[in-house]
Amino acid sequence: MTDAPLATSWIIAPTILPAITAAVLILLRQRDISIQRFVSLSSTAALVVIAVFLYLVLDDGETDAYRLGAWPAPFGIALVLDRLSATMLVLTAGLALAVLLYAMAGWDRHGRHFHALFHFQLLGLNGAFLTGDIFNLFVFFEVMLIASYGLMLHGRGAKRLRAGFQYVAINLIASSLFLIAIGLIYGTVGTLNFADLAVKARAVAEGDQALLQTGALLLLLVFALKAAFVPLHWWLPATYAAASAPVAALFAIMTKVGAYAIIRVFGTVFGDGAAPAALGTVAAPWVVPAALVTIAVGTIGLLGTRKLFNLAAFNTIASMGVLLVAVGQFSVDGLTAALYYLVHSTIAGAALFLIVDLIASRRTVKLDALVPGNPISQAAIIGALFFLVAIAVVGLPPLSGFIGKLLVLDATYEASKAWLIWATILVSSLMMTIAFARAGSTVFWKAEGQTTGPKWDTAAVTPIIVVASLVGASLMFAVFAGPAVRALHATAEQALDTQTYVRAVLGDRENVEPERPITTPNTMSDPSAPTISPGE
Repeated sequence: MTDAPLATSWIIAPTILPAITAAVLILLRQRDISIQRFVSLSSTAALVVIAVFLYLVLDDGETDAYRLGAWPAPFGIALVLDRLSATMLVLTAGLALAVLLYAMAGWDRHGRHFHALFHFQLLGLNGAFLTGDIFNLFVFFEVMLIASYGLMLHGRGAKRLRAGFQYVAINLIASSLFLIAIGLIYGTVGTLNFADLAVKARAVAEGDQALLQTGALLLLLVFALKAAFVPLHWWLPATYAAASAPVAALFAIMTKVGAYAIIRVFGTVFGDGAAPAALGTVAAPWVVPAALVTIAVGTIGLLGTRKLFNLAAFNTIASMGVLLVAVGQFSVDGLTAALYYLVHSTIAGAALFLIVDLIASRRTVKLDALVPGNPISQAAIIGALFFLVAIAVVGLPPLSGFIGKLLVLDATYEASKAWLIWATILVSSLMMTIAFARAGSTVFWKAEGQTTGPKWDTAAVTPIIVVASLVGASLMFAVFAGPAVRALHATAEQALDTQTYVRAVLGDRENVEPERPITTPNTMSDPSAPTISPGE
């Protein structure tokens, strides 16, 4: 652990700050919107500063843990900060600030609870990235579900209500499977703490290994649903297309939570040396094939859709497929490529939803339909931004998408069925180019009639500046790809280093391993047997 107590004490800040802010905003829901905006924007800006600070203090490569109530792991709740979680915190905070600025141009007026729900969402996201416990990962997943459902319905409408019901229904099923997985793992190993689980999973009795594997596969199923893996993707297009643009842009990080959970659980906890019976590679046979099918389905959806918002939604599915191809390598190079592509796809995906909203809000009749409509105001700059965003998401130079896909291809060069991976990604990129070229030409080149849309004023300029900033971030991520890749390579090495993680969380207990296979304790027959609460 790092010797900086100040840094350690700040690990809890990314969860405490949005929780307090959300509570304050609930009390202010009847006040003028400008007061809510000031509180919300100030808190989000502070969150950006805190996230960057926590990332910078990890320059030494150490992993740090904050133990709530000073209870030692695995008996207490631990928040764990390493390069991976810090990277996700910075990405989330930066995206949240951009989305909030866009929403403040008018979208936040459509409901009194937008800002409170927004910060509850940040609480769930940051908590999921920091938690060192499977049960608390479930808790933060539920916080995200509740907040995201509220944000989904922001602005009302029958379409959003239907999509929201579908979204909640599928996530409740996932929550049930998550609880079953938790029960199987706790009943087999007797702990839910990531670090403690990594130690004890190595000594599970042979007769209990099947139960532990079943629990691990159920976790993979839940994470795959969160990440919109085929065939568990069907909820995403309707949900993201129905949500308001700022909400959909914020949801760009939501699917990445599933990818993060796969990396954390199956990279750090169930690593190669986690347990016998191939528990360490339990996810490997499933991730890459499912990811390739996900790319194909997302690409077909891009070609077949007739609406701009659906175009952005199916792009999210296709990009998650590319990301998880790299994750599925479970190697340092693969994870480095995955992390680079994760950052890129989050920024570019959010920018795509926002630029689509700028287009649809200026078309008085056709809105987001991919049919010729009226010319829009600020067509030159919006068209240029759409062109740049399309280049980014497709993966063409000079933006970060090109480097991201290049890294993924390089990381899979020696993989099994590398030719299939390369063919799927390259053909998908070609098809995506065709889809976005068709969309851009239809909206901008075939427009006829009178120009419609807002004139140049503050409400019109701010959203354009936000989108331009996201495009600029994608460009800078490409310009500084060298330092970024080196930093992410160190992050990948640390994420796959189980021993460092265990040592940081358990301290002096990291070398204490069972001398014989452990079995589930029978506390009913032995009242004196020690027990561990599943709510640790």
